[in-house]
Amino acid sequence: MSASTPSPSAPDPAEAPASPVTVEQVVRAQLAKALGGVRGMLEAAVPTIGFTLTWIIARDLQLALWIGGGVAVALLVVRLVQRSTTQFVLNSLFGIAIAAVFALRSGEARDAFLPGMIYNGGYAVVLVFTVLIGWPIVGFIVGSVTGDPTGWHRDKALVRLCSRLTLILALPCVLRVVVQYPLWAADQVALLGTAKVVMGWPLQVATLAGMVYLLGRNHTPVSDPEAAGVLLSQEALEIQPKIQPRD
Repeated sequence: MSASTPSPSAPDPAEAPASPVTVEQVVRAQLAKALGGVRGMLEAAVPTIGFTLTWIIARDLQLALWIGGGVAVALLVVRLVQRSTTQFVLNSLFGIAIAAVFALRSGEARDAFLPGMIYNGGYAVVLVFTVLIGWPIVGFIVGSVTGDPTGWHRDKALVRLCSRLTLILALPCVLRVVVQYPLWAADQVALLGTAKVVMGWPLQVATLAGMVYLLGRNHTPVSDPEAAGVLLSQEALEIQPKIQPRD
């Protein structure tokens, strides 16, 4: 009597990867990694806010630059001590350095805000252009985290969602230029500084809230799970709260 062939054992649910149920779930999890959560956004914004508020209060350009740069350096030291990523702090340091070059070269405080307007204008143009050609930049954010830079483009629903998210990202950039450029041209530095603060972190929060609202609807089925991110891991699902509405 021959031995019976053993039947294949059932897969352990604990070891099976978590499959993405919706397009929004895929993008929400991957954007949480790419944006760095609440801490990353704060580190990107606080030094610039410190610079702007110092100038409005003291009207001292060099002091404002020292305050903004000092806050960024302090945040960088904390990151280094914790041995965690310094990406967002370094972004702030770079922005303050560029602002200092513009302002100190001309001797006019208003020119500290000029690099920001140039950046926002250029960034908005690039974002809208990527939507127009059918390769929205948010899709590449998703792809950079999953390790497949272009796989997301095979899923039409994912492309549509990434296009809407990309336009939401472009909107605050357009608003900043529309509001701040006339103030810069009129040399209204106090109003320009106030506008930069109001349209900086608060506007970024509003933009993120819009993205969270769109992603929180969770109604678009994934038509190609592999294209949507090679299946979400449990680790990716655990970081979703980082971009919940409380941000």
